[in-house]
Amino acid sequence: MAERRRYDTSSREHQAALTRRQIARVAVAQFVERGYATTSVASIARAAGVSAQTVYNGFGTKAALLKEGYDLALAGDDADVPLAERPEVRALYAEPEPAAFLHGYARLGRALLDRMGALAVQIGAGALAGDPDLVELRATTDQERLVGTGMVVRRLVELGALSPGLDQDVARDRLWALNSTELWHLLTVTRGWSGEQYEQWVGQAMCDAVLPVERREPPAPPV
Repeated sequence: MAERRRYDTSSREHQAALTRRQIARVAVAQFVERGYATTSVASIARAAGVSAQTVYNGFGTKAALLKEGYDLALAGDDADVPLAERPEVRALYAEPEPAAFLHGYARLGRALLDRMGALAVQIGAGALAGDPDLVELRATTDQERLVGTGMVVRRLVELGALSPGLDQDVARDRLWALNSTELWHLLTVTRGWSGEQYEQWVGQAMCDAVLPVERREPPAPPV
């Protein structure tokens, strides 16, 4: 009987995790479609097939649900592995050639924005409108991006590749601006660029912004 109880507990926990993920995904879809302020917990609950009380029990507040939905969209899954420790990011930081490293960083940024860019646009719009939940979340996500671009600059310093005389904080801020949701939205949505066009342009812009002239082009692939 003890063995059966352990099995049942595991099964319930698995189902609870699936339900939580479904609620977060439904919430992201509604926030993107309708905006944060006009999306109710009740409408999220109906679409997810649960009660509103289940949503509150699981997340506490609509703001907490938004943050979890954002994190889920950013990571692409709910695995308890920080972005910096994921295989694709580890492989990126193992790249020894500075221009190839920055183009890889642009590729990673495009993948992240493809997943969460539309939600980030809604967060930004709500923050500009003064919604206190979104003002706080926008500040948090901007700071997270700043930390990430600081790591990129430190890697360039390790590679001896930062443009001579360029302050590291200035380099970080240039990359932070280039990987912003605003620029992604402006080029891919407003101007209709393809993802490939956006990725290539941002990668080269990053190289031009922080690398010396002689190191701004990736080496040609071997013939």
